[in-house]
Amino acid sequence: MSVNLDIRPSPIAGQWYPGDPKRLAMTVDRYIEDARLPELEGELVAIITPHAGHMYSGPVAGYAFAALKGLKPDIVAVISPMHYPYHEPLLTTAHEAYETPLGIIKVDKEAVQKLDECLQNELGYGLTRIRRDQEHSLEIELPFIQQAIGTEVKLLPVMVRDQSRRVTRSLGECLAKTLRGRNTVLVASTDLSHFYPQAIANQLDDEMLRCIESFDPDEVIRAEEEGRGFACGRGALAAVLWAAKDLGANTVKILKHATSGDVTGDTSQVVGYGAAVVLRQKSG
Repeated sequence: MSVNLDIRPSPIAGQWYPGDPKRLAMTVDRYIEDARLPELEGELVAIITPHAGHMYSGPVAGYAFAALKGLKPDIVAVISPMHYPYHEPLLTTAHEAYETPLGIIKVDKEAVQKLDECLQNELGYGLTRIRRDQEHSLEIELPFIQQAIGTEVKLLPVMVRDQSRRVTRSLGECLAKTLRGRNTVLVASTDLSHFYPQAIANQLDDEMLRCIESFDPDEVIRAEEEGRGFACGRGALAAVLWAAKDLGANTVKILKHATSGDVTGDTSQVVGYGAAVVLRQKSG
C-alpha cells in the first residue's frame, strides 16, 4: 500500500501546474491531444521536453509526450538539471516515490542502485540521495508521464548539477548500462534560451535545436560554452543523447519550438522551449 511508502511531497503543485487532480488531468490531456505529430519512423528511445510551468511550456511538452501514447515502458528515466546550489554533482531522491495530484510514481530502487554503482566505478562517486528537494524540472514532467503512460510505471530520477562533458558522458554511459535490456524510455528535461528578446531567442534556440537534431551531445555542450545556443539542462540533455546512442538510437527529430512570448504576448524577454524525439531506426 502507498500509505507505507516514503513519499516525496510535491512543493510545486498548485503553483507550477494545477493542484486539482481533475483540472490537472484535463489540461495535460489537452496539451497531448492538441499536438500534431509527423509520422515517426522507428522505435522511440527518448524524448526531450521543457520544464517551465505548464501554462507556459505545456503546449510544447505535449508534443514530446504525445509520442509516448500507446507505449507501456516498465521504467522511465527522467534526467533533469538541479537548479538549487547543491555541492554534489549528481543527485537522486532518497524517497521511495514521488507524489503529484494524479497519484504516486514509485522509484525503481534497483535501477537507482545499479546506476549509482556504475557511476562510482566510472567517476569515483555516485548519486547523492536527497530528501524533500524543491527541484521543479524533474517533477514537472511527472503529470505528463502519468497521463501518457499511467501510474504503474517506475521512475529512475536523476538531477544533474555538474554539467561538464566528463560527468554527463559517464552518466549517459551508465544510464545505458543500467537500462539495457529493459522496456524503458529516457526523458531529458530542459528549457532553451532564457530572457532574450524573441528574435534573438529564436536564433539561439534554432542553433541549439540544430545541435540536438544532429545527435551530437558534444556539440550541445560546445554550443553553450561558445554562446551559440543555450539549454539550462544541457547536461541532462547531453547525458540522454549519449545514453540513447549507446542503446542503438540513430535519429533525432525536432517536433516543436515556441517561447514564453508566444503564450504571454510579451516578447521583450522570453524563455525558449523545444520538444524532440530520439528514435532507433532500422537501416536500409
